[in-house]
Amino acid sequence: QVQLVESGGGLVQAGGSLRLSCVISGNTFSIISYGWYRDAPGKQRELVAALRRGNTTYYADSVKERFTISRDNAKNVLYLQMNTLKLDDTGVYLCSAGTVGSDNIYQENWGQGNQVTVST
Repeated sequence: QVQLVESGGGLVQAGGSLRLSCVISGNTFSIISYGWYRDAPGKQRELVAALRRGNTTYYADSVKERFTISRDNAKNVLYLQMNTLKLDDTGVYLCSAGTVGSDNIYQENWGQGNQVTVST
């Protein structure tokens, strides 16, 4: 199992920047993918950015060119740099790590969630 602890959310004005961090511990060797999700009021949970094997990245269209997902391998920390924030970026952001154990079963592991509020 892995444990994920997030930090870095808060209140920011539109156009500003925030960086979310997610410290990952436990059986990190079993991780095959990383992601940042967003829960916004009245909307389904959305994958906003992902980092997969081979360092391939995915970004939702709504955040392309503004958000960057990265990882510090030495510290086992996952980051989400968010620039030019918009009102629609408001929500609870959750980091995730997808793992595969010796049973070859995929499991999604979640952080506790961090509120990001973008104001005018």
